[in-house]
Amino acid sequence: MAAKTNTTTELALLLALSTLWGASYSFIRVGVETIPPVTLIAGRTVLAGALLLLVLRLRGVGLPWDGATWRRFFVQAVLNSAVPFTLIAWAERSVEASLAAILNSMTPIFAFLLTFLVARHERVTPRKLFGLASGLVGVCLIIGLDALSGVGREVWGQLALVLATVCYGAAAITGKGFKGLDPLVPAAGSLVCGAAMLVPASLVFDHPWTLAPSTSSLLALLGLSVFSTALAFAIYFRLLQTLGTVGATAQAYLRVPIGVAIGVVFLGESLSSTAWIGLACILPGVMAMTLPERRAS
Repeated sequence: MAAKTNTTTELALLLALSTLWGASYSFIRVGVETIPPVTLIAGRTVLAGALLLLVLRLRGVGLPWDGATWRRFFVQAVLNSAVPFTLIAWAERSVEASLAAILNSMTPIFAFLLTFLVARHERVTPRKLFGLASGLVGVCLIIGLDALSGVGREVWGQLALVLATVCYGAAAITGKGFKGLDPLVPAAGSLVCGAAMLVPASLVFDHPWTLAPSTSSLLALLGLSVFSTALAFAIYFRLLQTLGTVGATAQAYLRVPIGVAIGVVFLGESLSSTAWIGLACILPGVMAMTLPERRAS
């Protein structure tokens, strides 16, 4: 009975994570209306990192101080926050939140590719080959047809979203190195490292003291930081330990309908016929990569 309860809890957390990250695309879309991408993400990492550090302090948990752990924090920050967050924010100046959610759902496929090519411990099955092919076809349909129609800036934004997804796939692999730590510790440590990289960049390039962000952008930044980053990271690092790399990335196909629905309902977005066809290819592909294999008894 305990194992069943634990599984139910983990699946509920997976759904919660999908919702939090599905909402992040709409938060970002509203945020970049009046806040430059680097400054928006710098604010996101600072606020979320500070919140997680406060929670750790209240719980009496401290961050490790050995150099090896902090080097892993830095790698995780590059792959799971600083670079992909900024790429997504830059992309959403031209790409709608719903389309960003679709393209960014490819995390399990790139996690599989990187695991197979680098770590070489991922077993290749016909179902995974189908998932890989289906997902890549979906991305090519979305980006390729836009490129043929000459939509320059939007195509670069879509490619940035795919690159961010590659980063997430690598982060899902390297994140398993934190097994045994409180899930909030790598979340907080990686956000602190991300803030250390992004705040100086914001000061140099954006001069944030000269900005006049709107109330809606500030509220979007707050929601993005508290819910879609601090809380989401805490859940994510827990799921990496309980469900594993591929299981944790299963939120990618769950967050797609959530992210699309939020963009359509709250931002008034609509998907093109090409995007719907791409979605019809990507979702089965991602599901094929993340559903557990049946084991012979």
